[in-house]
Amino acid sequence: MVVVALGGLLFSGCGFKSAAPETYQVKLEAWGILDSDAYTEIFSEYRMINPYVAEINYRKLPIETYKEDLLNALAAGNGPDIFMIRNAWRGAFEDKVVPAPDYLLTEKQYRDAFVDVVAADFVKDGKIYAAPLSVDSLALYYNKDLFNAAGIARPPATWEELLGDVRKLSRINQFGVIDQSAIALGTAQNINRSTDVLQALMLQMGSDIGQTKEGRVEFSDEKSRQALEFYTQFANISSSFYSWNPRLHYSIDAFYENTLAMMINYSWKYAEIKQKNAKLNFATAPLPQFSGTMAVNFPNYFGFAVAKNKTADEAQAQAGAVKPDPEKQNYLRIHEAWQLINYMTLPHPDSTVTLQNGIAGTTKSFPLSFDPTKRYLEKANQPAARRDLIEWQKQDIVLSPFATGNLIARNWYQGNPEAVETIFAEMIDSVNNKEQNAYGALTAAVKRVNLLSR
Repeated sequence: MVVVALGGLLFSGCGFKSAAPETYQVKLEAWGILDSDAYTEIFSEYRMINPYVAEINYRKLPIETYKEDLLNALAAGNGPDIFMIRNAWRGAFEDKVVPAPDYLLTEKQYRDAFVDVVAADFVKDGKIYAAPLSVDSLALYYNKDLFNAAGIARPPATWEELLGDVRKLSRINQFGVIDQSAIALGTAQNINRSTDVLQALMLQMGSDIGQTKEGRVEFSDEKSRQALEFYTQFANISSSFYSWNPRLHYSIDAFYENTLAMMINYSWKYAEIKQKNAKLNFATAPLPQFSGTMAVNFPNYFGFAVAKNKTADEAQAQAGAVKPDPEKQNYLRIHEAWQLINYMTLPHPDSTVTLQNGIAGTTKSFPLSFDPTKRYLEKANQPAARRDLIEWQKQDIVLSPFATGNLIARNWYQGNPEAVETIFAEMIDSVNNKEQNAYGALTAAVKRVNLLSR
């Protein structure tokens, strides 16, 4: 909702201008999947320094239905002004969000501030569709007690080292039952984020995964086959590296139950494991890489975007105030929404933020008592998206592997990531069930993924 005091108004291609400065106030609503505690202090300070924002309301939605609830609300015209979108959702939301105005945020500023994968995910044709507070990438969780008992002094840095550790850490009894697993790899359904791990392996091995010049998706090349075979070998009873099967407990459960030595996951699972077993002696380490190849990681995170259109709530307008025209009202809403995102996510070198009047175009700088992004990361215990804050998090005993992993994170455009995840999981299952070899499973999956865009 926007309330504007009248003045000499002119509209130009770069915004609204006036001979005399006009005042207005905007009420912003933001939706996300995290508790509001992480944002309370940030929003409170912003309201104190920005005279153009009267109110910021935050609503947490359940992650299980978040995307559906958000799309339904936006379609009805009563969604939020600002909302979180997953890095793989840009394509699904391009026609529902408005990119950052060039006069508020340039592509150079954006690329300089964030790790490379952020621009790869959220920038298209020079337009910035969202900005993140955090980026998360994969890392190795390992049980220090099981490592100590096996005589292993440090976590594996390479996949070659990990294969050597598998033999030392797996315990298979006389009946062929896995009593202790070295690592949760090989299957799809009972491993958390299994398809993300497979994609990381494909990218590490140099797979051609991604879109061709013709717009088709391709990942049936030799490197992709090698990655799928490498992944599924851990669930192959005939393999010397057999360590996992579909009958074992879910990977998260097995890890906190002390029967799993290693798993690969994101930082957000750390607190969950601690909560379920506070006495578990575990740590995190960088995602293993293949010797002699370029280091690659895989990301999964959210960024803040701004809704393109929103139905005005006339009932909230101040008594006696002249209602601004819809075009102007939407412009001011978008302007202030992106100013808030910039304040939250971008670096502020001199501990000041410069805000612009959306009508007059005048600017004013305000001192900050803290870095909003840094304060958020401290509250939420998440790895940084900003390059300067990764340097700070390198000293963090828990977050360091995830934060440094963000520097080498890569992604590929999936269109419909939820459907792609299902296809990849079924591809893994088909190899495990001996229904297809790796090449056949990949070829079938490529056809299914390309059918999604038709």
